[in-house]
Amino acid sequence: MSDSLEQWRRGGASFAWQGNDIFVRRAGAPSAPVLLLIHGFPTASWDYAPIWAALAARWRVLTLDMLGFGFSAKPRGHTYPLADQADLIEALLRAESVTDYHVLAHDYGDTVAQELLARNSAAPKLHSVCLLNGGIFPEAHRPLLIQRLLSSAAGPLVARLSTRATFAVSMRRIFASQRPPTPEELAGLWTLVTHNNGRAVLAAVSRYRLERQPRRPRWVGALQTAQVPLRLIVGTEDPIAGAAMADRYRQLVPRPDVVELPGVGHYPQIEAPDQVLRAYEEFRARRT
Repeated sequence: MSDSLEQWRRGGASFAWQGNDIFVRRAGAPSAPVLLLIHGFPTASWDYAPIWAALAARWRVLTLDMLGFGFSAKPRGHTYPLADQADLIEALLRAESVTDYHVLAHDYGDTVAQELLARNSAAPKLHSVCLLNGGIFPEAHRPLLIQRLLSSAAGPLVARLSTRATFAVSMRRIFASQRPPTPEELAGLWTLVTHNNGRAVLAAVSRYRLERQPRRPRWVGALQTAQVPLRLIVGTEDPIAGAAMADRYRQLVPRPDVVELPGVGHYPQIEAPDQVLRAYEEFRARRT
């Protein structure tokens, strides 16, 4: 990571949404096109630290820790539907006076981006979507055992029993062997998961996986009927949503634009930031 977690936190601000404090980061020229970065599960916006400065040099960049994640509020008793996260993002965009924007999303954030794309009929207007590794198609998603357990009836107990050591094992499984997470990255990511009593809501947040199948027609349909440019950048060594997800994307999305990153796992923006930047900048230069 380029910014330490503490540096990342110090560079943020607070946004109030429905009585909850939401952690937000802003950078770039106010007059530049807006790029919204949407993070994945179970981490937070710090995932984008390795590419933040480069993106901010070209665009007005916004990101946030969604409700239940990172440095944002983690209310107990909340059900954390994905539509709520899309509502939160739209509220933030309106508060920032954003009328037009682009999205770069990862993992859980991919599904939030699909919901935003499905809503894309009024301001703020979404103009392009670039997705990193994530469960875009539920039938091609291969969750780890810990993910399945967290979203089951045993989820609250599993969350309470989770430790930094067990978290590190899971994270190492989804990074490519050529580029494992560093001790500093693991420590920071675990801090984000556990901050503000995060384990108490981890099971509730993880139940987003159960929404993907019943809402598949809406979310997959949003990609199939999209009127804006789309690109998938995928680390093919990801055991959760790697090469098989890319294959499914090519099968189902018209005129598929896919960039595969061999030797890269589930977190391409951390594992291969330069490759992600090149692929994203080329996408924007060519398609928008």
